[in-house]
Amino acid sequence: MKGQIDVPRGHSVSPNSRQWKRGAAISSHRRSSARRHYAAMYPTSLTQLARANPFSAPLFSLHEAKEPAQSVHGQTTRRLAAAAAADESVSCEFGSSKYYALCGFGGILSCGITHTAVVPLDLVKCRLQVNPDKYKSIGNGFSVTIREDGVRGLAKGWAPTFIGYSMQGLCKFGFYEVFKIFYSDLLGEENSYMWRTSLYLAASASAEFFADIALAPMEAVKVRIQTQPGYANTLRQGVPKMYAEEGLWAFYKGVVPLWMRQIPYTMMKFACFERTVEMLYKYVVPKPRSECSKPEQLVVTFVAGYIAGVFCAIVSHPADSVVSVLNKEKGSTALQVLKRLGPKGVWKGLIARIIMIGTLTALQWFIYDSVKVYFRLPRPPPPEMPESLKKKLGLTE
Repeated sequence: MKGQIDVPRGHSVSPNSRQWKRGAAISSHRRSSARRHYAAMYPTSLTQLARANPFSAPLFSLHEAKEPAQSVHGQTTRRLAAAAAADESVSCEFGSSKYYALCGFGGILSCGITHTAVVPLDLVKCRLQVNPDKYKSIGNGFSVTIREDGVRGLAKGWAPTFIGYSMQGLCKFGFYEVFKIFYSDLLGEENSYMWRTSLYLAASASAEFFADIALAPMEAVKVRIQTQPGYANTLRQGVPKMYAEEGLWAFYKGVVPLWMRQIPYTMMKFACFERTVEMLYKYVVPKPRSECSKPEQLVVTFVAGYIAGVFCAIVSHPADSVVSVLNKEKGSTALQVLKRLGPKGVWKGLIARIIMIGTLTALQWFIYDSVKVYFRLPRPPPPEMPESLKKKLGLTE
């Protein structure tokens, strides 16, 4: 047996004998060797186990654990969020559900209030477009309307205007923020900067597509009330009458011309505004936006909004003329109306629309930005070239 001394059968060995001591030493050596062999095969501590594992060097080497590199997706959102919160405390995270909801609320106020406020001018503009023989100019349009309908006649169509453009503002500004962040994350930080104008155009066009679907029913009712004397005086009269006479399609037959009018308008509105703000802070305002007070920032917003509004009116006016005539007449198509109006007819009422849209756009951006300031929403500064792009272009040492 292991650990015992081999002694011939029938003999006894004294513990003090030389044979006994030699046998004990041999047994002790065997036990030590067995323990070392067992320890090598079955480590008894975590350190021994770690050293004995088959994945240790030299076949495998351990490296210091590092955080995974950030993906391109989401880099721009994180950078904008950090920039927005750098110099002020904000009430919510940039790109969060609360952020989008409050942006949509700002759109409701900015579009609903401003479009309702200019209903008298919009009414005269529509009548100039659909009946140029009767309404010769802006001033003549106001005087004829007051003479026939009284001062209250200038407010015709205010209810569908307020409801329709409030819904449009909700979708326009809310979805613009959604699509701008979505497209920025798709492009990545560097491409988002280099192609920022295209990004603004794509985000605003996507948002307006859905916004016009929300606007179309109320826009159709508004034009009928404003341009057809005796058709209806209120929203509650106009909606049932349109549905009874022409069905549900009557509310949406103008959606394609609306897209023709509103999508170019909104693309110009947002892209021109964003780039104008960027240029104003770069070339006109004598200090960075971070050093400007909130009132000073809102003044820049108003000026940029008015400049954008002038261009908006020009690019969208022909389609606006078609929409006004189309919603007045039964059974007409956009192509038929466009052919009948001709190159000159589609520009009727442009001056009135420039005044209206310029003021309208400036006020919309002012109200929208004021809502962001009031609710302490993240407001990223104008975009700057990323450091990684500067290095690629050799602009930094």
